[in-house]
Amino acid sequence: MNTLNTLNTPLTTSPGASPAWLRWAALAAGLTLLAWSFGWQSYQLYVMTQVLIYGIAIMGLNLLTGYTGQISLGHSAFFAIGAYTAAVLSHQLGWPFYVGVPVAMVLCFATGFLFGFPALRLPMLYLALSTFAVAVVTPQALKWKKIEWLTGGVAGIVLEKPVFPGALADRADWAIMACVAACALFAFLLARRILGSQFGRLVDASRDQPLAAAAGGLDITALRTQMFGLSAAFTGLAGALSVVAGQFVAPENFPFLLSVSLLVGSFVGGVRSLWGAFLGAAFIVLTPNLAESLSQSAPWMIFGFALLAMVFLAPNGLSGWITGLWRSRANSSSTQP
Repeated sequence: MNTLNTLNTPLTTSPGASPAWLRWAALAAGLTLLAWSFGWQSYQLYVMTQVLIYGIAIMGLNLLTGYTGQISLGHSAFFAIGAYTAAVLSHQLGWPFYVGVPVAMVLCFATGFLFGFPALRLPMLYLALSTFAVAVVTPQALKWKKIEWLTGGVAGIVLEKPVFPGALADRADWAIMACVAACALFAFLLARRILGSQFGRLVDASRDQPLAAAAGGLDITALRTQMFGLSAAFTGLAGALSVVAGQFVAPENFPFLLSVSLLVGSFVGGVRSLWGAFLGAAFIVLTPNLAESLSQSAPWMIFGFALLAMVFLAPNGLSGWITGLWRSRANSSSTQP
């Protein structure tokens, strides 16, 4: 996948430029899928929940990578911060998840903003190295003896499954997936609003023409720092939701490989696409499971071949490939007599 070309491709349409009928069709399809999933087994619901959670995290990474042109190898750290914030507030203070999840999102925004302020002044290579260092340090820091009383140390924190009222009491797994789907829709609409606002246009201008933007008086570092904070907030939201879905958190859940997986999902789905984030999430969640079912001895080889196929067949991501097919079909239809 041509990373540099992808990152330097200007945005030709606004995030809200899709036709109204297409948005309504997507909403109807989502509601139909949600109703259909009511009869699914627990494992199927868990897999769908994971796709939605990682889709939110990749969407946050896309805000940074696709719209500011910055590479982060440390988003597993913000995923961990969001997860541990929700877990600690629930376990230590007894706060419900519907309070702990927003608090985790706000805390991750503040953490990302404070980290991004000095880090984004570095060249891209050194920014990648600094975020890599954060990803490596975070799991070890969560095991620190002096905060073991808070984080649970190596053993982590075990939580109780959320209790739902009425008929949902016996369908808790479906109710959790529905709540995560609602959060995913909220995150998607919020990201669209951000990118379609004046702030989003300024960020886009600072990415495409940084010299001209700086000459025009824009504080590029401040814009990128705010976007870094927003990116961390989305990823922290995903981390907090992962605790709601799994009821368990431990340092080993957030290795550096998680950051790599999110970055792979970002490029597979399309770094400049919000809905493509969920395609990338489906790839990183479903492909390893499929590869393991095909070969117990070499699942990562199959995953690697699948990733290479994506690189050659969809160099602009799955969202770019689908959009290209749609446009070519629309153009061929319009030229027919």
